[in-house]
Amino acid sequence: MKDRFASLFPLAMLVLLAALTFWLNRLIQADNPRGPQRHDPDYWVEKFEVRRFNPDGKLQHTLVAENLLHYPDDDTTIVSAPRITYHQHPPTEVSARMAYVGQDGKEIKLVDAVRVARHPAKAGSAPTVLETRTLKVFPDEERGSTRDPVVITQGKSVLRGTGLDVDSRSGITVLHGRVTGTLHRNRTGTP
Repeated sequence: MKDRFASLFPLAMLVLLAALTFWLNRLIQADNPRGPQRHDPDYWVEKFEVRRFNPDGKLQHTLVAENLLHYPDDDTTIVSAPRITYHQHPPTEVSARMAYVGQDGKEIKLVDAVRVARHPAKAGSAPTVLETRTLKVFPDEERGSTRDPVVITQGKSVLRGTGLDVDSRSGITVLHGRVTGTLHRNRTGTP
C-alpha cells in the first residue's frame, strides 16, 4: 500500500500544479480581456486655439483647428482643418485638411491639401509656398518628409519633385525623383 501511495504522490502533485496553473491563468486573463479594444474617443474639442510659448515667454507657434478627437486605445489624436503659424522671422504658416498626431506628439502626419507658406523676409518679395498631398512632421527634430509629389513656388518660379526631405535646423531641403523647375530672376535695375 505504501508503494502504491508513493507512486501516486508525484502524479497527484502534478495534477495539483496543473490546476493551480490553470487557475492563475484564468485570474490573469480576467484583467486582460481577449479581442480588440473599442476605438472610441475619450474626449473631443471643437473650434479651438492653442498657443505655445518658449521658456522666456515668447510666442513660438499657434494652432487653430475645427475639432480634435483623442483615442485612448492607441493614444492617437485626429485634428480637422489644422492651421499652424510659426512666429519666427519670417513667419511660416502650415495648413491641411487633417492631421494625425501619434503618441506623445513626436510624429504628426498632415493629410490632404497640405500647404506650407513661408513669408518673405523683406517687403516686396513673394512668399515661398510648398504644396503636397501628405507631409510627415517630427516637431522635436524640426524635420519633415513626404514621398508624394511636391510643388514649390515663389512668385513665377516653380520646382516640382516626387518627394521631399526638409531639415529646419540645418536649413537643407532635398527634392527627390526627377526634379523639374522654372526659375525666374527678378530684375531690379538696368543691365
